Amino acid sequence: MVHVKITRRQFERIAAASAVASTMSKTKADPASTYKGPLDGFEDRISADAFDPVRYTLALHDAAPLEMTFKPGTRRQTELWQKKLAAKVTELIGGFPKERSPLNPQTLEVRDFPTYRREKFIFESRPGLPVLAYLLLPKAAKTPAPAAICIPGHGRGVDDIVGVGTDGKDRTQKVFYQYDFAIQAVEHGMAAVAIEPLGFGCRRDPRNKAKGLETKACEPVAGSALMLGQTMIGWRVYDVMRTIDWMETRPELDAKRIGCIGISGGGTAALFSTALEPRIKAALVSGYLNTFRACVMSIAHCIDNYIPGMLNYAEMYDVAGLIAPRPLFSEAGEVDDIFPIAASIESYNRVKKVYEVFNAAAQVRQETFPGPHSFWGKKGLPFLAEKLQA
Repeated sequence: MVHVKITRRQFERIAAASAVASTMSKTKADPASTYKGPLDGFEDRISADAFDPVRYTLALHDAAPLEMTFKPGTRRQTELWQKKLAAKVTELIGGFPKERSPLNPQTLEVRDFPTYRREKFIFESRPGLPVLAYLLLPKAAKTPAPAAICIPGHGRGVDDIVGVGTDGKDRTQKVFYQYDFAIQAVEHGMAAVAIEPLGFGCRRDPRNKAKGLETKACEPVAGSALMLGQTMIGWRVYDVMRTIDWMETRPELDAKRIGCIGISGGGTAALFSTALEPRIKAALVSGYLNTFRACVMSIAHCIDNYIPGMLNYAEMYDVAGLIAPRPLFSEAGEVDDIFPIAASIESYNRVKKVYEVFNAAAQVRQETFPGPHSFWGKKGLPFLAEKLQA
C-alpha cells in the first residue's frame, strides 16, 4: 500500500474547495433562490421577451411565404394544386427510390387467437433495411378482406398496438396510450397490418436498446437523415408504400381497400403516407393533425417531425388537403399537451374547405374527446371500417 502525505496547507485547500462546491450545489438546488439569469436587474433597460427564441421563430412562421398553400378554386384548379404540392412535399422529405428492390418476405411466426390469426413477418423496405410487421386477419372476415396499415407512435413500438405486453406475453387489457388499436381494427372487421416504424421497438440501435423498451431511437437516425438530405418522415412513408407492395402479394387482403391508422408519430406517418400514396383509400389520423406553428414549433417534439424548407410552401393542413376527396378522419384529445386542441380544430376546418371543392364534405370528419394525447377510436374506427367496406 502506498501512503501519500498531505501537508496541513494542502488539506486546508482541499477542504476549502469542498466547501465551495457544497455551497454551489446547495445554491443550485435551493428553491428559495430568486436568481433567474444574467438579465436580472436590467428589466427597465431591455425586453426579456426579445430573448425568447420560440417567439422569434413563430414570428418567422407568420411571415413565411407558404407559396403553395391552398386557395379555393375550381375542382380542376384544386387537382392541379394537389399534384404540384404532392411533388414538392415528396421533394422536401427527400424523395423515394426510383426502383423498388425485392421485398424478400419471411414469416417468423403464426399464432391463432379466438377471433383472429396473427402472423409475424419481416420484409426489406430497401436493400439491407428490414421491417418487422404483424398481420392480424379476422377469422370471420370474407376474403379478400379490407385492411388497415397500423402505425404506432413513440413508445415501445408495434408490440404496443397488437397486444404484446412489456414482458413479451399476450395481455388481455388494452392499455394507455395506444390501446392496442390494431386489435381494435380487427374488432371492427378489418384486417390489420401493424408495422414497426424506423427508430421504434426492434428497429433501434444497440445504445438506445440498452436504455429500455420505451426508449425511442429517432436520434441519431433522424438527424443523420437530415445530414443526407433525407428525412425520417420520408423513410417511414416509404416503409408504408412497401408495406402495400407486400399486401398486394397476399390473396387474403384486398389491395383496393387499404386504409391507414396512426397515433402521434404514427399519425405523422399516416397523414403523409395517405397524402402521397393514392393506393391508401382512407385514413384515421389520431393525435397529430394540427399546425406546425402550434405543435412542433412551439412545444418540444422529436426531431423526426421536422422537414427542412416546409414552411416556404405549405402548412400541415395543406398536406392533409392532398388526401381529398378520399375519406379522412381526425381525432384529437381536448387536453393534449403537445398537439393543442385549438390548432387541431383550426387545421381540420381548413382541410374541410378542400373537401368542399370536391363536394365531398361527408368524407372528412373530426372528433374531439375529453382526454389527453392518446388513441380514442370511438367514431374513427367505425368511419374507417365503413369507408373500406364500400
